[in-house]
Amino acid sequence: MAKAYWIAHVTVTDPDNYSLYANGAPKAFEKYGAKILARGGAFEQLEGKGHTRNVVIEFASMQDALNCYHSKEYQSAKEHRENAGIAEIVIVEGV
Repeated sequence: MAKAYWIAHVTVTDPDNYSLYANGAPKAFEKYGAKILARGGAFEQLEGKGHTRNVVIEFASMQDALNCYHSKEYQSAKEHRENAGIAEIVIVEGV
């Protein structure tokens, strides 16, 4: 079974509300066995529009990644992020 990866590009516009998301989302990640590979480190934007925060999260499968995203735990945290930044998130199946 191929692993899957969340790839998120985020620009935080309201750090206080974003911190509520950042404190809540790990509950979902832990529940679905996620492994954070990159989160907010140094980056160099080579093409396209960039965001100040880039995140890569590994899951054991595409289904685990989707279940995590749609989980009650993640959706509850996501409510805080929606008004605290601009996010682009994709889930990609590995090879």
